[in-house]
Amino acid sequence: MAVAVFAVTLFGAGLLRFGAQPAAAPIAGPAAAVPARHAVAAAPAAQPDGCAKPNRTIQLYAVELAKDPVTKQVRLGYGLAAKSASYPGPTIEMTEGECLAITLHNNVSSATLQSLRGNSAHPLAVSLHAHGVKYTASSDGTMENKSYVAPGGQRTYFWYAKPRDPTTGAQGTAGYWWYHDHMVGGPHGTAGMSSGLFGALIVRRQGDVKPARTYVTAFGDRQSINLRRGAATDTCAATKPVAGPTCLIAKPGERIEFVVIGIGNDVHTFHLHGHSWADTRTGTLDGTDKSLVNSVAVIDNKTLGPGDSFGLQIIAGDSVGPGNWMLHCHMQFHSDQGMSTMLHVLNADGTVAPHSADHAP
Repeated sequence: MAVAVFAVTLFGAGLLRFGAQPAAAPIAGPAAAVPARHAVAAAPAAQPDGCAKPNRTIQLYAVELAKDPVTKQVRLGYGLAAKSASYPGPTIEMTEGECLAITLHNNVSSATLQSLRGNSAHPLAVSLHAHGVKYTASSDGTMENKSYVAPGGQRTYFWYAKPRDPTTGAQGTAGYWWYHDHMVGGPHGTAGMSSGLFGALIVRRQGDVKPARTYVTAFGDRQSINLRRGAATDTCAATKPVAGPTCLIAKPGERIEFVVIGIGNDVHTFHLHGHSWADTRTGTLDGTDKSLVNSVAVIDNKTLGPGDSFGLQIIAGDSVGPGNWMLHCHMQFHSDQGMSTMLHVLNADGTVAPHSADHAP
């Protein structure tokens, strides 16, 4: 069965495989209150062809989090529960052929949404917009389609992971995608994405190899990784490190996966030291087809534009062993400004090798 997971995946199997992603605490007090009078009953969303009955239902919450400790910018996040909201939000996994119903609850206050919007006539709302999968206009998450959620309200969106069909030429929906807000700040959701309302969406094909862990790295403006930069991108403890969006760890020989997302306005490159992958849908390659093997490039650096997403799987420490392997944007002034972190391939005793965690200028 396809699974919904947090942005740092998962250990073992299960219907919901939860990683150890630390969540920022929701804001307490009057600012977090959502008046019931703002709730709006929108027309229900229609289901796309092939999605007569959802296979799964997910509750997703949009929540205001503590402000960025450095920039003091507003931070918002999605979560499978209000208390677990984070940025990036939970990674959602589907398998081709699956239909998913996601009910989005807007727990962000009107006051906060008002502070972020650029036009006083723009509705105060959040939404959910997906890349890659199939949905009707009523699940588009846009102002034009009135598929948004006012403060205190909720709305169910339907996503269909249409399978590949060689008889019709349908290419299928398997891939590494993402989802995000399309309402906060304006009709394109720019303030929502820059505040943290985004997450990874993985659609797998039947038979795809699944990793032990999945990490999301969203490369964005201000030379940020997951809206963080410099030392804030790498907070791993030397002993008993906890996997999360700011602590990328793996055991030697462990299969791990990255979902790479481009948010904001800049072009970046994703480069990982000590490791490489095939330039295919999953980063892996079936070695039995020699003609295919010879035609596919092996890479360790890939360009990422705004709105782009891709994924890859690697074997941690393959031929290189434990160590602190830099992961950064190879546009030099971006990495110089703190767009850099580490993949820590752990020592045999589970510790992180000594290193400098200061990636700031």
